[in-house]
Amino acid sequence: MIRIIMNGCNGRMGQVISAMVAEDPELTMAAGIDPKDDGHNAYPVFSDITLCNVEADCLIDFSTASVVDRMIDYCAERGLPCVLCTTGLSGEQIDRVKEASQKTAILRSANMSLGINLLLKLLKKAADVLAPAGFDIEILEKHHNRKLDAPSGTALALADSINGELGGAYEYVFDRSGRRQQRPQKEIGISAVRGGTIVGEHDVIFAGTDEVVTFSHTAYSRAVFGRGAVQAAKYLAGKPAGLYDMSDVIEDILK
Repeated sequence: MIRIIMNGCNGRMGQVISAMVAEDPELTMAAGIDPKDDGHNAYPVFSDITLCNVEADCLIDFSTASVVDRMIDYCAERGLPCVLCTTGLSGEQIDRVKEASQKTAILRSANMSLGINLLLKLLKKAADVLAPAGFDIEILEKHHNRKLDAPSGTALALADSINGELGGAYEYVFDRSGRRQQRPQKEIGISAVRGGTIVGEHDVIFAGTDEVVTFSHTAYSRAVFGRGAVQAAKYLAGKPAGLYDMSDVIEDILK
């Protein structure tokens, strides 16, 4: 039985994952971390992670960037594997995560969806074929009106997957309103839409002469991210120190 600590347990994703863990015979909720708690959870909840003295096998984090530093220190000190799902981290925080991964297993991903992470792999193959053939590359992402960051971390991850395969030769362009020129070939345009209750939509467009190839992913509920996080926790528990991502989980599933 894998014991889980849920950081941000009373947030929307925290509650989704808590319900999934409760129904999974391989998992159990050991504790939760959240500054606000009304006692409705069936596991102990601590207002700050430094107060948590419960033994566990893995921590899942869906919180905010402002508390990630304390959480990372906590996991590093205890050798507790961590599935880090919080986005919007600063460069300094990412460096801190890399340093902590020398002491414990950390899995960090811009998007926990298994579908998105499979798409990251497929895009590399598409880029190998279509970019040399002169196809222009555009990414359009749509999210709800409460999302703070733009473009989404997932959109950037999709662009990075393509650009990494192409030797980093492409420039990212987020706004063309100040430009009056023909589109250069070696750029990836990234556009963001914010509105309503859109959970998450990403389109990657390869536009060539007389043909267009589009890769699309739509999340209809936050459950897709929860399922990915739970799958990641199962994979990460017991792993040696190191920095992992969802591609490792995908590879493990494909074995």
